[in-house]
Amino acid sequence: MAQPHEKVLEIVLKSQKNYELVILKLSEPISGSIKQKGERTSDVSADAFDNPTPASLEADLIHYKELFSKLRFSYLEQVTKEKFIRAIVGDPPLVVEHQENIELEAILLQSKAALKAQKTEVAELVDELEKKGRELSAKYEKVQLQIAELQSLPEKIEGLQARVDELKMAQLPGSNPTLNLPLEKTLDLIDERERERAELDRQLEQLQVLVPRKTRELERLNSELQPLEAKRVGSTASAREAKRRKEEALGGVGNDLEERGRWWRGVESGLKGMLEVEN
Repeated sequence: MAQPHEKVLEIVLKSQKNYELVILKLSEPISGSIKQKGERTSDVSADAFDNPTPASLEADLIHYKELFSKLRFSYLEQVTKEKFIRAIVGDPPLVVEHQENIELEAILLQSKAALKAQKTEVAELVDELEKKGRELSAKYEKVQLQIAELQSLPEKIEGLQARVDELKMAQLPGSNPTLNLPLEKTLDLIDERERERAELDRQLEQLQVLVPRKTRELERLNSELQPLEAKRVGSTASAREAKRRKEEALGGVGNDLEERGRWWRGVESGLKGMLEVEN
């Protein structure tokens, strides 16, 4: 069963308190005596010393490497002078033979080779530790961002829940049944609507392909219809003109004769039907 976000946040914050990460002050043993004297010989600022950062820590490392290199040179110089003076003023004086120098040089070469190998090993180890430290630092920053996001989740969840409740209250019951469907049925309905839309798009594409051909046919029919329409208009006008002339020639008698003729034809047809007389 998944744990609630409050429990997860509590566990993460508790683990952070138990394992709090801080930047080490490499110069802390020296800084105590320096602070007592009220001054510091390092070039690093006091603020960077009190609140170290990765950049200030790297500057401290470079500074102390240079300082220890100078101290080593001074130490070797003083030890060499001391040995030389003791060899001169000693009783009896220390006399070194040539063979002893050769043997010491051979031992020195072996020691230098071993020291160089150890330095190479230490340098590789330092590079590996630095790479691992950068990876852990990136992961730590990512975890910090996730913790901050996790801390803001309760407020966001409450806001979303309030919005959901508000929408539920605003929704009229029975106004739209599809709004009350569960998630799975809603997804199925969305898929169905998507398929219908795709089918409509396909049909629309097919119709759009037919539009140019239908347009050309319509233009052709319009071009064929225009002469016929002009002929119809002309024929109608001619018929009206002929009718008008006929009426003027007959002085209005034509209509009466035509009606009487229709009446007589109707009477004739009725009598033939009753008498069963064939034409």
